[in-house]
Amino acid sequence: MKDTLTALFGKPEGIILFQLIEASQFTIYLSLIAFAGGATFGGLLTLLRILPNKAVQRSATAFVWLFQSTPLLMLLFLTGLGAPRFLGLDISPWTAAVISLTLHSSAFMADVWRGALESVPSGQWEAARAVGLSFFRSLQKVIMPQAVRAALAPTVSFMVQIIKGTSLAYIIGFHDLMAIGKRWANATVPGSEPFIIFPVMALIYFSLCYPLTLWSRHLEKSLGTKPREPVVTTA
Repeated sequence: MKDTLTALFGKPEGIILFQLIEASQFTIYLSLIAFAGGATFGGLLTLLRILPNKAVQRSATAFVWLFQSTPLLMLLFLTGLGAPRFLGLDISPWTAAVISLTLHSSAFMADVWRGALESVPSGQWEAARAVGLSFFRSLQKVIMPQAVRAALAPTVSFMVQIIKGTSLAYIIGFHDLMAIGKRWANATVPGSEPFIIFPVMALIYFSLCYPLTLWSRHLEKSLGTKPREPVVTTA
């Protein structure tokens, strides 16, 4: 691929384009890992926030509020630079980026999924309990199948935000599309000027995000749902 791009665009443009495309794979890997981690912890937070226990609900809500209120850039600084320096921990940029994006994603996905659960009429809960189903059986058999339909579109849509959020990870030394692009943009090489590099990077990010946006719109129309913006509540 490198030779093909070099033959098509020449040097250094072909080499730059190859390195940007190659680096985008790490952006994709980080996004997928952060999505999986955020979905796991977000699901747990969602469950804790609907349990019939006020103390547990408040604790989960406090976690959501904390990590929704903390900028992602600050989380990256704390995990990638602060913890290694002040706690003496050996944390790689990969690990720091995954931890930061997972915490950030879980807080927002917990609100998306809680909104989906709340979109199910309360009468469904009452009907399930009336036939003798426990809380968890009601959730599993009656509420979740309906909530999943409402959650799919906004969940896919939030994946776009995760991909864009990975662009901040370069600040702690994570080598992804943004890091390689900025390195070339700062190089004194003809053909790597910022007004060339950044539009190319924007096109690559667009190619990653736009299909997900289209998929989210398709799900919204086909399932008859409307994405709900995550909002921090105090319940």
